[in-house]
Amino acid sequence: MQITAVSIQGSSPLNEDALIRNDAAQLFGVIDGASSLIPYKRPSGETGGYLAAQITADYFNERSGSDIAEGAHGLLEAFEAVNAQLREQMIESGVSLERKEDLWSACGAVVRVKPRWIEFAQLGDCMIAVYYMDGTIRIVTQDQVAHVDDRSKAVWAQGIAEGITAGDQLRHYVLPQIISGRSLANSPGGYSVLNGDPHFADYAEYGRISRTNVRALLLFSDGLYVPKPAGISDKDGAVEVASLVQEKGVLPFIQWLTELEESDPDGLQFPRMKRSDDKSAIWIELKQEQEQEQEQED
Repeated sequence: MQITAVSIQGSSPLNEDALIRNDAAQLFGVIDGASSLIPYKRPSGETGGYLAAQITADYFNERSGSDIAEGAHGLLEAFEAVNAQLREQMIESGVSLERKEDLWSACGAVVRVKPRWIEFAQLGDCMIAVYYMDGTIRIVTQDQVAHVDDRSKAVWAQGIAEGITAGDQLRHYVLPQIISGRSLANSPGGYSVLNGDPHFADYAEYGRISRTNVRALLLFSDGLYVPKPAGISDKDGAVEVASLVQEKGVLPFIQWLTELEESDPDGLQFPRMKRSDDKSAIWIELKQEQEQEQEQED
């Protein structure tokens, strides 16, 4: 198994993404933290989104192989344990749990690689793609946040149409819509996210897929999505990312994407909330193992 893991800070002061790489337990994942809209910072400068991502990644990175129950449901139970920790940390820090925009939160995608199958659990818009020996690509997870982001981008485009051309002013213009989107967390018609709410498990996705003919896996945060002009949804963005990573490689793709974002710093051509989002990905190459297993069977 060959692994490429990368997490690159975007235009914000902190990288609110985090990586899970627990080779001993065969656990791998990407976590995307989201700061509360009511600003929270510890004296050391850590934001709620940063803390949510780190708490989640630390939990999975510190587990032994026997600490998480077998089966995909074990990964969901691990997320439930993290969610409880996150809730306790927010209470201890004086964060009100009543308003969703105040909460520290994190999306995530985690896999556990087994000899004959791959278990997964996913929240929000962190995604998992599977690459097969015949060249086909399968997007395992659903972007649960795309419909929420589409509404925010539509308001952003409306602001541009009204003559707003500065990125900071556009973000302020869109803020009420972003707050409205946060209200859908772990709710019908919304999306799943770790934010201390025990109902998140009702909206999470989890399961397992066969390893037969699987060449590689790609886990990535939504910061890898290619920005689109107004009116074009991100709902198929994961397919594009998976194809471009196959074509270019993880790091060259991220470099290309960053240059594209820098060409439109205020989001006038490609509406988006940040000039450049944090970008995290894990590429897991399984091809050699599959070939060795085939040779043993022959």
